[in-house]
Amino acid sequence: MSLRFTKMHGLGNDFMVVASGAAPPAAERIRALADRRTGVGFDQLLWVGPARDPANAACYRIFNSDGSEAEQCGNGARCIARLLATRGAADELVLEHAGGLSAARILGDGTVSVAMGEPDFRPEHVPFAAEAEAETYEVELDGETLALRVVSIGNPHGVVRVPDVASAPVARVGPALERHERFPNRANISFMQVVTSGHVQLRVFERGVGETRACGTGACAAAVVGQRAGWLDDSVRVDLPGGTVTVSWKGPGEPVWLTGEAITVFEGTVAA
Repeated sequence: MSLRFTKMHGLGNDFMVVASGAAPPAAERIRALADRRTGVGFDQLLWVGPARDPANAACYRIFNSDGSEAEQCGNGARCIARLLATRGAADELVLEHAGGLSAARILGDGTVSVAMGEPDFRPEHVPFAAEAEAETYEVELDGETLALRVVSIGNPHGVVRVPDVASAPVARVGPALERHERFPNRANISFMQVVTSGHVQLRVFERGVGETRACGTGACAAAVVGQRAGWLDDSVRVDLPGGTVTVSWKGPGEPVWLTGEAITVFEGTVAA
């Protein structure tokens, strides 16, 4: 049996997108499909099925390249909205996912905006082990104490502010924090350099993937912790290795919006 798919990316964060009402592949098969030498190659598999509520456009699940399932993916949500729009969906639509609902808008310049929900800073909701909520937590790592900010954007994030993102210890600190005992479900770890109040540079070590060219929820996490700390404006340009997104957040009680490209690379079929 063959599986039809669309290869897409948002700022180089790449996806195998499958529209199917069937059950997704097992983790072992997902890992094989993700292999960049012998498979399709991707950061995440996006499995798009029919919505539970007929008023919504679709329901999607997200699987990392290691076969683990994620709760949310900002770049992936934009790609799904773009794909559905090319197949006849409205330019404004609602997507269902494990974390709830996300509104999406196809903009006139070709970019896509997705509402990622209200950021949740409560440590028990990230989840992150802490006695009480704080803006900054001290985390011990190999004899070093790091200042870490945490937030849920539908999935768990830790954000470290660094003076220079180019020299940030992503390869060493990223995997150690991703699997730190204080993150029971692991976490995406962002390293953020504040350039101005409206501009940051970012590198992300993504849970189940490794360092990625872009992470949409990571961009949202970095922006909102910076906005909460008073470092950043309501709308922030986030530069990642793969390109630029804009993150907008009006504050508590409001959703965070992520805007950026969503590109179709090719379509194909592969053995299921």
